[in-house]
Parts: sequence; structure tokens; C-alpha cells
Amino acid sequence: MGIGAGIFLFAIGAILKFAVNVHSSDVNLSNVGVILMLVGGVGILLSMMFWSSWGGFGGQRRSTVVTASDPRYDYDSSGRRIVREEHVERF
Repeated sequence: MGIGAGIFLFAIGAILKFAVNVHSSDVNLSNVGVILMLVGGVGILLSMMFWSSWGGFGGQRRSTVVTASDPRYDYDSSGRRIVREEHVERF
């Protein structure tokens, strides 16, 4: 869930909690609104906490290319090259 989905769920929950005055014996829309606001709030918080690991705006992941004479490379059992260095650039 992204920030947009969290805000959407929070807004729908707030509408159901504070603006809808329909009484039903089957479903309590006020409680549904509170649940949606909680789920939306948790989604927003989690999205903000993990924003930097997702990259955010302008983040690039770049791998270092090594040559055969470079001691930082190795091959796994299937013959694929293993790159030892990796860094993330933020703008």
C-alpha cells in the first residue's frame, strides 16, 4: 500500500465516521469508518517508514562493474560473476 492508497482509505473512513448518518441493524458504518481510518493511517506510516528503502524520488541503484584483473570479483558455482560492491546514489 502506498501513501496515496493510505490517504484514500483514511478519507473514506473519515467520511463514513463523521458525515454519514445511516442507521442499519446489519452494519455499523461508524465502526467501519474507524477501521478504514486505522488501516489508512497504518498504511501511511509504513509507507513513510520504508520510503528510503523503496528509493523515493530520484534514487538510483548502481552496481560496480569489475574487470578480470580486479580482485573484487568472484564466480559462483554456475559461472556467473558475483559483484562485491554496490552503492545507492540519492539526488
